[in-house]
Amino acid sequence: MSIITESFERLFPGKILEKEPRISYSGRFKDFNANVRITSSSLTFNLSKTWKPVDREIKIGLIQALLLKIYKKKAKTQNIDLYNLFIKNLHISVPKTESHPVLEASFNRVNNNYFFGLVETPNLRWGQPTFRKLGSYDFHTDTITMSSIFTDETELLDYVMYHEILHKKLKFTNSGSRSYHHTAEFRRKEKEFPGSERIENQINALVSGKRLKSALLPNQNKTFLKSVLSQLFRIQ
Repeated sequence: MSIITESFERLFPGKILEKEPRISYSGRFKDFNANVRITSSSLTFNLSKTWKPVDREIKIGLIQALLLKIYKKKAKTQNIDLYNLFIKNLHISVPKTESHPVLEASFNRVNNNYFFGLVETPNLRWGQPTFRKLGSYDFHTDTITMSSIFTDETELLDYVMYHEILHKKLKFTNSGSRSYHHTAEFRRKEKEFPGSERIENQINALVSGKRLKSALLPNQNKTFLKSVLSQLFRIQ
């Protein structure tokens, strides 16, 4: 019996998987990522090659979690619990190979001031100067990525770093096929950062200003510029 068929039958006892199950391992994904492609006749689960040596019971949990999303169902199984526990503890074995002096200094300040220095240093990297995704924490690679718009903004950088360290520390909770990262506890602790409301306003101002500056670069489309100005200043 294929691992997909076994996962399906454990998740939905008494039901038959009517599509042809397929599984492939690829080096194109980030570590421990996966997706599923559906056609009229098949279900193809594409997994990162890092999943290959992982225990079968954990992989069944991964496939069951994807099946719940496909069929829009809610369920809880021991295998899904094993899978979530595996993801939450990946940071223990993930190699720490990326860092940057500015990000490392920010992490150490925040870790020492608000987490008693107890949070293990993850991979730290600068991302693109994006205005939409200011920071992120990847459980699969134990990596905090920060938008490079904060390279000269120490206080704002520390605030976003605090947000991402909270994700690393508090992990996530699960209900059915969904994972919840911004829980009530997360929001409460986020507000404990001194001056959080003021800093949020500063970040909004910084992002708005950099968006405008980007729109004013040579060769920008005038329609796009008008759209940006309209959003910022509500010009009709």
